[in-house]
Amino acid sequence: MSKVEVVMPQLGESLTEGTIVKWHKKPGDKIKKDETLLEISTDKVDSEIPSPASGIITKILFEEQKTVTVRTVIAEIETDFTAISIEAPSKFPDVPIAAPIKESTQTPSTKTTATEKPITGRFYSPLVLSIAHEEGISMGELEQLSGSGEGGRVTKKDMLTYINTRQTGKPSLAATQPSAPTQVGHLETTLKHVESGDLAQKYPSPQYEILQMSNVIAKMSEHMVKSVNTSPHVWAVHECDMTNVDKARKKNAESFEKREGFKLTYTPFVCDAVIKTLKQFPLVNASVDGDKIILKKFVNLGIAVASENGLIVPVIKNADEKNFVGLARSLNDLATRARIKRLVPSEIEGGTFTITNFGVFNTLIGIPIINQPQVAILGTGAIKKRPVVISTSGEYDAIAIRLIAHLTLAFDHRIVDGALGGTFLGTVCKLLENYDSEKVL
Repeated sequence: MSKVEVVMPQLGESLTEGTIVKWHKKPGDKIKKDETLLEISTDKVDSEIPSPASGIITKILFEEQKTVTVRTVIAEIETDFTAISIEAPSKFPDVPIAAPIKESTQTPSTKTTATEKPITGRFYSPLVLSIAHEEGISMGELEQLSGSGEGGRVTKKDMLTYINTRQTGKPSLAATQPSAPTQVGHLETTLKHVESGDLAQKYPSPQYEILQMSNVIAKMSEHMVKSVNTSPHVWAVHECDMTNVDKARKKNAESFEKREGFKLTYTPFVCDAVIKTLKQFPLVNASVDGDKIILKKFVNLGIAVASENGLIVPVIKNADEKNFVGLARSLNDLATRARIKRLVPSEIEGGTFTITNFGVFNTLIGIPIINQPQVAILGTGAIKKRPVVISTSGEYDAIAIRLIAHLTLAFDHRIVDGALGGTFLGTVCKLLENYDSEKVL
């Protein structure tokens, strides 16, 4: 017999444990190498874990929602199909043992692949793509399927249902209608309902519903409380005229999207201004360790992203070494993968400064909390047309309609005082207000 042990991976140097969120296989199921075996959650990110080998699952040693120390054996895969002993742990008394999946009888010449790039950017697991390949389902058909999985994801069950209705020639409405877009930020749609004796009496149904925090939300909660208890927070708010930035964005929007394949937003303009300002004021790009100040000679820029599973902050490493287009590409890539849980912990670690854009939700002014161990965070509000007083040539002022945003800087008063915080924020605004609106990006 040839047995492969699956261990709880250490996805980051500082991680010591992970929580099993969902098993995608059960004992007796056949699995291919690199096919998704399970989903785990850490205090930093949720990740899908691929199978290290092809074979049949013989043991699953921990049930879902269990927290396991890294490098602990959590499952076993038998790669020799001639002698297999399938064991379900005592914690899984009712888990059925499935027979191995039969290989498709299609010949290679009749198969079509779903290797085209999804138009919508939707994620498909290796198993779903494998089934599509075996059954000759095109990417166009996949894009039209309604998914019953988390966030509207297409599952194995959805595929088998579709294949059955496809063969009978009577496709159901549910199987052929595109899934509704997930509303980012509506966390109550993704959290699990729980029954709790004491709480259920205190908050009786149906007037109340008790939801279990996900691992990501629980860790974020702990992190925010720790930040408030660690850093004496001070906030400064500046009005920023974004009119020139808006002109530059509109001037370049069409050519940029045609060339890069994604829309040009205001965020890379803000990122570019922040990076330039951090170079002028390195104390804002530092951290505190006891009575020592640690200056960072690089900029790892964190960008807060709201996903269906909670707030996550992917990091653009060495952002100060990238040009404007490079920043825009990194932003688009990290934000897209953050929303479909395709980030790894190393991509959300090591940030030196963070930007959070609450303006995307039409919020005018926000009061952000510092992302420890950083000493400052910039919040950007919604950009709105406002009547403002502007200086003209000579001694006269005029009232004009300009695009105004409120930028908020939260800073750690242990090392960043009001003078430095205000000057830093003013410099960011000055760079944005004086942006060359004719610049070709």
